Amino acid sequence: MGHIVFKQLEAIRHLTIGAVEGLSEQSLDRVPEGFNNNVRWNLGHIYVVQEKFAFHFSGEKMELPENFDRLFAKGTKPSDWKESLPTLEVLLKMLAEQPKRIQATFLDRFDEQVTAPFTTGSGVRLSTIGEFLTFTLYHEGMHFQAISLLKRFGDPRV
Repeated sequence: MGHIVFKQLEAIRHLTIGAVEGLSEQSLDRVPEGFNNNVRWNLGHIYVVQEKFAFHFSGEKMELPENFDRLFAKGTKPSDWKESLPTLEVLLKMLAEQPKRIQATFLDRFDEQVTAPFTTGSGVRLSTIGEFLTFTLYHEGMHFQAISLLKRFGDPRV
């Protein structure tokens, strides 16, 4: 089953990257009326959550820039940003490499128990590496939809 999930992680990430390639830096930061976040926040948030769910909970070293938690963790929003932001190019590079690192690290560890199980905000209890990784597919799908809506309501030409 693990091999299927790794293929899905790559495929979903490819869709996410494809949805934002070519957007201007300005359009990444547009927060349409009725929204709290923008496309840049959603991209950074996808990266942060997958990094934590894959690497942090398994006890592996995360590749998480020092300011990403302040910018993109749950509960953060662009209106609070007071520091420089990663460019789209930087975010896309990080997002493209992440599924490859995950597969290389966890190829034969799908059923491995984590030391500290976690219950998501939606009440799903995660206790194996495979459970964490499959949950990130759902999470990224939610944010892919948010990105689609932000593009549609933020700029009708996008």
